[in-house]
Amino acid sequence: MKALIQRVTKAGVLIEGAPAGSIGHGLVVLLGVEKGDTENDASFLARKCTNMRIFEDTDGKMNLSVKDIRGGMLVVSQFTLCSDCRKGNRPSFDHAELPERARVLYDLFVRALSDAGIQAVTGQFGAYMQIELVNDGPVTFILDSRK
Repeated sequence: MKALIQRVTKAGVLIEGAPAGSIGHGLVVLLGVEKGDTENDASFLARKCTNMRIFEDTDGKMNLSVKDIRGGMLVVSQFTLCSDCRKGNRPSFDHAELPERARVLYDLFVRALSDAGIQAVTGQFGAYMQIELVNDGPVTFILDSRK
């Protein structure tokens, strides 16, 4: 399972041009589920996203987590994170999990955030969406539950 996380001052998701959810200060999490991923991968990444100390403290050091700052998370399913671009110019999505299974793990990830006290806002799984965000820093990390 892969997550691309971005520290933001605000973010929102639009579905068919209509607002579907937004957050203030926090994280945008683009989540890709790969074949072979398990509930343990979802739980691991949820804990990692919740506890990574990537927000600045009063001394300007990255020492605070999204939980510490009482920030929110906008979580968006992103199967393209599971692409293989090594051969040719057209990405292969053979490593992406089937939508039915991916949705189960995506929902588990979001539920784990909520259980940890995080305001978790989502798009619509599998929908075509537009994401609006203001990247803070910019601060962006790629997390992989297998590495």
